[in-house]
Amino acid sequence: MRKTTFCLFALCLFFAATSAHAQLKPSNFTTNWPEWRGLYNSGAVAGGNTPTEFSETKNIKWKTEIPGKGHATPIIWGNQIIIQTAVPTDIAVMKSNDAPANQMSPTQTDLVHNFTVISVDKTSGKINWQTVVKKELPAERTHELGSWASNSPVTDGENIYAYFGSRGLYCLDMKGNVKWERDFGQMEIVASFGEGSSPAVYKDKIFVQWDHQQKSYLYALDKKTGKEAWTAEREEITSWATPLIVEVNGKTQLVTSATNKVRSYDAETGQVIWECTGMTRNVIPNPMYADGILYLMSGFRGNAIKAIDLAKAKGDITGTGTILWEYNQDAPYTPSPVLMDGKMYFLKGNNGIMTCLDAKDGKVLYSNQKLDGITNIFSSPTGNKDKLYIAATNVINVVKAGPEFSILAKNNLDDTFHASPVIVGNDLFLRGFKYLYCISEK
Repeated sequence: MRKTTFCLFALCLFFAATSAHAQLKPSNFTTNWPEWRGLYNSGAVAGGNTPTEFSETKNIKWKTEIPGKGHATPIIWGNQIIIQTAVPTDIAVMKSNDAPANQMSPTQTDLVHNFTVISVDKTSGKINWQTVVKKELPAERTHELGSWASNSPVTDGENIYAYFGSRGLYCLDMKGNVKWERDFGQMEIVASFGEGSSPAVYKDKIFVQWDHQQKSYLYALDKKTGKEAWTAEREEITSWATPLIVEVNGKTQLVTSATNKVRSYDAETGQVIWECTGMTRNVIPNPMYADGILYLMSGFRGNAIKAIDLAKAKGDITGTGTILWEYNQDAPYTPSPVLMDGKMYFLKGNNGIMTCLDAKDGKVLYSNQKLDGITNIFSSPTGNKDKLYIAATNVINVVKAGPEFSILAKNNLDDTFHASPVIVGNDLFLRGFKYLYCISEK
């Protein structure tokens, strides 16, 4: 479902701490969107002339119905859009010894689901292939606003890594064939809120942050085989954040954000390099990085936003000068922010109220600006060039990027959006409860 976003400090720090995503050329992100928050996890791309105004009858290139229910943000590589979904079958579970399944009126939670990976042709919207990786009745409940397919996939351009939480992690080739799978067991999520953390991939490893109400772990797996490279035990409760990979002073770090502590691990060994406290409960926004600075954010029953100088981070950095600035109000609960052109844009709680900060020093550029027609939101904004797209229930606001708040358009579509917008080139992709839209100037 979601995660965090941010940005810049001093150009001289760029060479001290270079993003691990540098292995993917920035130019690749004009034609690909390989992970749920895009290049540097910023939620933004540099170019593209996507439409400001659109509707069911205007600037829709194609619209494809997607089976099942899933709020995972799609990824894109080449001409393939990869989507995860949970499709209910007609197989109901017997609730009592004297009530056969065919005499019940089952709900979604009573039905076996096909956990499915779908490839959609980016040009035409036609479905290329569908692979059912697991057929199972979910043992847990999920939030009424969530889904059993809220974890986004990731790709390195060679394989697809589809993560369904308690249903496991699956490595598929680009034709939809399963190469290996890994079962981590059953998660116990606080208050049956549902699962949502996504994996991260770097070089020869894929990383999974497994935080729940029982024993929590951080897994590093060989991406070719699914076998463990290392596992780190974590003293954590449920979090939904996705781990972030960065290279700092020649060493690759894996940064995790959670309630008890933010921790950075050596990506090769699993040893903790640094840690700090200060997040709220129920951490959903993931750590974000740009130009030597790490940004952290959470906003459940409190507010926490921090900017950290990664080149200086070692040991316990709580309350030290390594934390460059803090802004402890109006933080998002579910939606992740956008970092673009040295500015950080984020929403308050799960509300349609926007703030923009200068990412270098945390200076407020504007705050408490109300979006049009959006009161409750669970997707994350996405930016490109000079615009931000914010999608919610039937409504997509387009906001002008920059230090002054301005709504450029309020657009309506016949769907509801919890997945985040994706931008590749001149195309805007919106995954709704029922449809996948490709929006482009005609």
